[in-house]
Amino acid sequence: MEKENERNGLHCVAEISVLPEGCISDIVSLTTPKDACTACAVSPIFRAAAESNAVWERFLPSDYQAIIARSSSSLDSLNFSSKKHLYLSLSDNPILIDDSKKSFFLDKLSGKKCYLLAARDLSIVWGSTPEYWSWVSLPESRFPEVAKLLDVCWFEICGKMSTSMLSPTTNYAAYLVFKLRSRAYGFDDPPFKASVGTIGGGEVYEQSVCLDLGEPSLDGQILSLDGQILLPEQLHISCPKRRKDGWLEIELGEFFNEGGQDDELQIRLTEIEVGRWKSGLIVEGIEIRPTMG
Repeated sequence: MEKENERNGLHCVAEISVLPEGCISDIVSLTTPKDACTACAVSPIFRAAAESNAVWERFLPSDYQAIIARSSSSLDSLNFSSKKHLYLSLSDNPILIDDSKKSFFLDKLSGKKCYLLAARDLSIVWGSTPEYWSWVSLPESRFPEVAKLLDVCWFEICGKMSTSMLSPTTNYAAYLVFKLRSRAYGFDDPPFKASVGTIGGGEVYEQSVCLDLGEPSLDGQILSLDGQILLPEQLHISCPKRRKDGWLEIELGEFFNEGGQDDELQIRLTEIEVGRWKSGLIVEGIEIRPTMG
């Protein structure tokens, strides 16, 4: 039975392989970038079809040329040998757009549009007051400047963008991208409040988040800065994770972008009720990217 199924599979591949390359390209373009890469191993004609510009042009966002035109870098879509190379470059090497106030890249598996809003593109309460916040340049940041918190008791950050800039029919999540200095304080308690949703209608996602990493113990418990031992299931709040680029990120919430409308997405992170003083936070920005599911 196993050999028979294998023969039938090979027979189906053989039948498909006799189709014109353009027809195979049309079929592959209806799948995903990951499937297209897998198809390259099927046969030489599949490889040629799966790597064709016709396929990868469809995987690129329809407005990719307009987005690249907003870039402050020297990226030129005409300089790439193929649309696949352009796709992979936009996946692996985010580009700065809108006067370096946003970073754009593609989700490598799906081709969905992703953005990182720079701290300069956010509304930060007291952000222009040198006694409370300063703006510094860090070599590890993709942006010219990041926001460095000196000392505030009223903490409020808000990011906004048009949902038309995002991929339609896609579930997104928003993340604060940040660092904590060694002597940071005021982030372990109370939890901060995060919300993600569109202005003027639609569901708003709200949750509590803890920017403090704490100190993990060997048995999987988490030791907070005040010495309290917490089990992971006792937290019930979103906690930070380390990124490959060396920064930390914490999920602020999710939202589903239906598309077809020009709504304004608003992402907020606040702690204004207790009024505890906070210091030592460095904000790179807020990232919006598709969820894994």
